[in-house]
Amino acid sequence: MNTTENANPLMVGLSEPVFPQPCTLVIFGGAGDLSRRKLLPAIYNLGLDGVLPANFAVLGFSVEEMDDAGYRAFARQGVERFSRQGLDEEHWPDYEHQLHYQSGSFDDPASYEVLKQRLEEIEPQFGIPGNRIFYLAIPPRFIGVCARHLKAAGLVQDETSDGPFSRIIVEKPIGRDLQSAIEVNDILGECFAEQQIYRIDHYLGKETVQNILVMRFGNAIFEPLWNSKHIDHVQITVAEAEGVGTRAGYFENAGALRDMVQNHILQLLSLVAMEPPWSMDADVIRDHRLDVLHCLRPMNTENVESHVVSAQYAHGYFQGDDVPGYRREEGVASDSTTESYVALRLFIDNWRWAGVPFYIRTGKRLPKRVSEIAVQFKDVPNILFNSDKAHPLEPNVLALRLQPDEGLSLRIATKLPGSRVKIYPVKMDFRYGNTFGGLSPEAYERLLLDVMTGDATLFMRRDAVEASWRWIQPLLDAWDKGKKRWLPEHPAGTWGPVEADRLIEDDGRRWRVL
Repeated sequence: MNTTENANPLMVGLSEPVFPQPCTLVIFGGAGDLSRRKLLPAIYNLGLDGVLPANFAVLGFSVEEMDDAGYRAFARQGVERFSRQGLDEEHWPDYEHQLHYQSGSFDDPASYEVLKQRLEEIEPQFGIPGNRIFYLAIPPRFIGVCARHLKAAGLVQDETSDGPFSRIIVEKPIGRDLQSAIEVNDILGECFAEQQIYRIDHYLGKETVQNILVMRFGNAIFEPLWNSKHIDHVQITVAEAEGVGTRAGYFENAGALRDMVQNHILQLLSLVAMEPPWSMDADVIRDHRLDVLHCLRPMNTENVESHVVSAQYAHGYFQGDDVPGYRREEGVASDSTTESYVALRLFIDNWRWAGVPFYIRTGKRLPKRVSEIAVQFKDVPNILFNSDKAHPLEPNVLALRLQPDEGLSLRIATKLPGSRVKIYPVKMDFRYGNTFGGLSPEAYERLLLDVMTGDATLFMRRDAVEASWRWIQPLLDAWDKGKKRWLPEHPAGTWGPVEADRLIEDDGRRWRVL
């Protein structure tokens, strides 16, 4: 691979360069779908870009029976199909040389002893000084089991300044409610120090999400307007075109609120709404994100009904295909009340955002796959060019697109050419691909590299995970107490139920057309 002795540096905190450290990446669930689609291609791309440390190895660990050669073939299939950059035959031998595999059981202590022996064989071959990253790409029920077995097997080093490091990456969901999240975090805390735990949310690794802080605090024009005096409302949309597909078993026990709002969307919200940090230090950024979660206006039984809409997609058509409704999907109960769609109106009760509504919507089987944060500014006064109340000017909107075309746009009013004054809204559009060329690095690429450098800025701390669950929990309790037999429905391929339209239209606003 295109690696050098020290690899390329990251500019952590925009100050001194920090280099990714030599290490072994141990992937629990290394033969699973996440590894094939995301993790192994991400490592391949990092190698092609020359940012991996030269002293680096991967050890897949899973229940599937496989040897090193089989694992390398498995990785090649993933890279050929899912990699951002095409497979390069010249570099492939260097990449597959780093890949190893060990079969074992997640809940068998003996398997961890074998894992330890295998690591002690591999690391000297690559000059790795015992630094290890354990990635738990496994079902949530195994998180505590794996953490405890790693500790018991002596695979977790104490966090010291001069010894080898041990870091653990945990995929969401962290629990399915507040109590279970606390229990998971307690177990992780028994085995690892908090600074060793990296709770990953891949949305925070997207280029546009990372650019939110640069856009706000690196440009003089935005921050003076970033408050309730100038902003009318904010919309956050995370739409998925696919149905539940093969994830029906997981989704039935989660639903859109747990799957998307509790982690991804609340983290996006906190980045958009946070106060200016005094430093780019990881904990300073995370402290400011946490402050936003603490300021969310609490949900209770009385206001859930008026502030939240849950629904399911019904039979409909998507891109010309006849698709079943949610309760007709394989693996979904015919009387399921799990929400495949949710819309919320929420408020942040602090000085900056007092009275500004944040509208959130997410769901499956919507017309397209798109994620966007849209900041709509207040209308100009009803004088001069906005004096015709029957034909008001379109408001200014700053839209940050997270997917599929990462970038941002700003809608402004301008005069149409001609002798008469006619106002027309135009969009100033920036796209990463058009400006910088090529495809932006995948989120998992950035996040894996951050763990290697020890930069936790884009990862969730325990207190943030529990704060988001603490805000969500009353909503879940209200739903359990209400015990609805049926949820509102919307045809597959549409933007949601009429109840969601009413949620925002009752405030004199409307959802953006995406």
